[in-house]
Amino acid sequence: MTTLLEGRGIGVRAGERWLLREVDLAVQAGEVVALVGPNGAGKSTLLRTLLGLLRPTAGAVRRAAGARVGYVPGLDAPAADLPLTVRRMMSLTGPQPVADARAALAETGVDHLLAARVDQLSYGEFQRVMLARALARQPDLLVLDEPLRGVDVNGERDLYPLLGEVVHRRGCGALLASHDLLHVLEGTDRLICLDVEVRCAGRPDEVLEHAEFARLFGVHAEAYWHLRRCARAPRLAA
Repeated sequence: MTTLLEGRGIGVRAGERWLLREVDLAVQAGEVVALVGPNGAGKSTLLRTLLGLLRPTAGAVRRAAGARVGYVPGLDAPAADLPLTVRRMMSLTGPQPVADARAALAETGVDHLLAARVDQLSYGEFQRVMLARALARQPDLLVLDEPLRGVDVNGERDLYPLLGEVVHRRGCGALLASHDLLHVLEGTDRLICLDVEVRCAGRPDEVLEHAEFARLFGVHAEAYWHLRRCARAPRLAA
């Protein structure tokens, strides 16, 4: 498989404090990789470093030659003072054809909102538009920072399966940071638990069994494990 993005020995320091230390990771084409960890673990810092928005104190980042990146930043809600239509917002992504923008909106299920104002969208609609905006760039790699922030329960349930479908259909890769363990466990191929350093990594079922996962998330780890088992248990016929 093609390695789209790789970080080796990534370290970021602010004064005497390490925000990240000795972080290794790679994202392959066709897979969804999720970063999880407590507040202050360095998830957003790592994403910004991998995107080249922050310069690492140590280590190096390598991106596949010519790889295009679609970025969905972590935003709480549409800006109340942003009187743009969805059509206009999609046109700001660059010189790609209008047909690509329309197709991307259809792919995320919000093509009916083309004429709507961005500041009147719900959180879930806004996140789908932002994902479509990234997809319109025809990216090889998607990077998403807290894509479920502010999204309601129905939106949470639908967004990760949608992301997985997009990645596997297009053959691109995706790297996301999230605090929503339940949906991440069901919707990603590989999980990286971060707390300044990488504490554990692997397939979701492997990470669930790891002592570091239990340490990081405490009682929540047991609750998520129970919910996941219940979700997969066969239902009895009525």
